[in-house]
Amino acid sequence: MASTARRDAPEPPDFGILKRLARDQLIYLLEQLPGRKDLFIEPDLMSPLDRIANVSVLKHEVDKLYRVENRPAPSTSDQLCFLVRPRVRTMRYIADIVNADKMSGRSRKYKIIFSPQKFYACEMVLEEEGVFGDVTCDEWSFYLLPLDEDIISMELPEFFRDYFLEGDHRWINSVARALQLLNSLYGPFSRAYGIGRCAKMSYELWRDLEEESESEGQGRKPEIGNIFLMDRDTDYVTALCSQVVYEGLVDDTFRIKCGSVDFGPEVTSSDKSIKVLLNAQDKIFSQIRNEHFSSVFGFLSQKSRNLQAQYDRRQGMDIKQMKNFVSQELKGLKQEHRLLSLHIGACESIMKKKTKQDFQEMIKVEHALLEGFDIRESTSFIEEHIDRQVSPIESLRLMCLLSITENGLIPKDYRSLKTQYLQSYGPEHLLTFHNLKRIGLLTEQTAGETLTAVESRVSKLVTDRAAGKITDAFNSLAKKSNFRAISKKLSLIPRVDGEYNLKMPPDMAYVFSGAYTPLSCKIIEQVLERRGWQGLEEVVRLLNGNEFAMADSALEEGAGGDAQRVVLALFLGGCTFSEIAALRFLGKERGCRFIFLTTAITSSARMMEAMAEAKA
Repeated sequence: MASTARRDAPEPPDFGILKRLARDQLIYLLEQLPGRKDLFIEPDLMSPLDRIANVSVLKHEVDKLYRVENRPAPSTSDQLCFLVRPRVRTMRYIADIVNADKMSGRSRKYKIIFSPQKFYACEMVLEEEGVFGDVTCDEWSFYLLPLDEDIISMELPEFFRDYFLEGDHRWINSVARALQLLNSLYGPFSRAYGIGRCAKMSYELWRDLEEESESEGQGRKPEIGNIFLMDRDTDYVTALCSQVVYEGLVDDTFRIKCGSVDFGPEVTSSDKSIKVLLNAQDKIFSQIRNEHFSSVFGFLSQKSRNLQAQYDRRQGMDIKQMKNFVSQELKGLKQEHRLLSLHIGACESIMKKKTKQDFQEMIKVEHALLEGFDIRESTSFIEEHIDRQVSPIESLRLMCLLSITENGLIPKDYRSLKTQYLQSYGPEHLLTFHNLKRIGLLTEQTAGETLTAVESRVSKLVTDRAAGKITDAFNSLAKKSNFRAISKKLSLIPRVDGEYNLKMPPDMAYVFSGAYTPLSCKIIEQVLERRGWQGLEEVVRLLNGNEFAMADSALEEGAGGDAQRVVLALFLGGCTFSEIAALRFLGKERGCRFIFLTTAITSSARMMEAMAEAKA
């Protein structure tokens, strides 16, 4: 990887086939219930479905579309089809409809299509409710949704909570099958690296699936040569930091959903909202998405001047030139002008919101926590933030960042902050504290036990291969985090003489204003550079092990040079736009291309919300 420095990165593979496969399979499944039918769709499948199949594609097989909701179904059709996630509560919703029909003597056909797969627990609920024999079940293997030319999402936001908090392994099969599909279409992958228990299990299950099946990818020229799997709990710090690249700020402010965002009247300068697809096709967005926010206004104002100059060219044109201008350029200029107005509006809206929230002050506190300075002052800032009731999510985030960078809070601070938080935001958040403690995001240091003692006990457990099923309690104990030591080992806090250059950044730390290099991205950089974990043994120990590196020399020799410079980075538990921007920067620097596969796009707010939810 190191030898490819400064070469142009290879073009990303064409992921359009993933959408076509998913759409064709869905149409096929709907056709298995012949005749007219009504389709009930789970709300969180609406947006992904919208990205691969418009309503007209579904309409030729479906009369009416409904959302799966709490209220009774109004459908009058004799055939009902349910497109759902494999959730217990949804099974009860379907069972209620079937049982209500039985009570009223109505006879209908029912089909359940599970996405991405069916779970045994769902069948058990249908059986308990006495409707298992009345429904037919199918699976829509919709594992992968391309959001952009280099981002693929599994759209499973619940993965983070289910695995890292509840210890539920059911989604690992979905991850393994997603890898199997990618390997068959764009592989075979010749090198695989990873860190984390979930990463290791997913990799091993995927390899088992490959051995069981005749791999369809054999004999074709691979487009992706390397794969890197990483658990979200390897690096919570990066996900907890405030995002300052443009795409990250748009996500934090407006919430990007399935690759698109709703810009409200405050952005559109009209009385209506506009849904905008944010991807590489947007010529304005593609140039600013990875930029530090401080550079974005300058770029947009320059772009505005350039656009005006292009419009002004009309003044001296004759009729023939004007005709050419209107037919060839005007439409493109108008589209660019519309997008430019939206992104300027979005920037102004972000600025207003961040000014209200004392954003600069908050960033200073975060940087102090990352560097380990002024901890008392930072704790006071968090207390004031809670007392002023600025935002329950932001207060939680800052407390978690303090805890994880300080190897847990001292008991006095933990009790004090918790009491203040519950008084400010309400006692209903008690469960949130319980969840944050279990997952290792907000912990208190154990009296009379030094961190070294905890470390040695846990490291003995995790290095013992027989202790694969380490409990959540010990996992949480292990996360009484070694951030300071890891930060020092990997030089995560850059030492720069003078001011950090955000316009021409020297390294990945620009995504956090030059204060911190994302740990997840640094690990990926180091492992790819060394082609393994050699020399990183101490870092691995501090991260609680479960690292792996596999290479198939026969496949490597057969792979083209470009495939070896394409890396599939898989984030289990979510990936942030800051990490995406940092690895895109690294790719440009090293002449390689990163493709991002994530269980879902995440952010500090999404993580905190997942911990605050009661279990469904």
